[in-house]
Amino acid sequence: MLALTRKVGERIVIGDDIVVTVVGIKGDNIRLTIEAPREIKIYRGEIYDAIAAENKEASASYDLAKLNELSISLPRTRIGIER
Repeated sequence: MLALTRKVGERIVIGDDIVVTVVGIKGDNIRLTIEAPREIKIYRGEIYDAIAAENKEASASYDLAKLNELSISLPRTRIGIER
């Protein structure tokens, strides 16, 4: 982990194409801008944690036997691809 001290207007550059700039400080709040390619996903920590928890719950909640049963009941040919 890297801990840095920055002032308003100062930047942090990550790799060749990500720039984080401190644009404001008010009390306990720090305002940042993040410049990054569109394909880079950027989340606030609490949002990322909620997404990860939902994904974990969703992946653990399926019943393999029921999925197998469902796949057997599906038609054998779909969109021109035979199973």
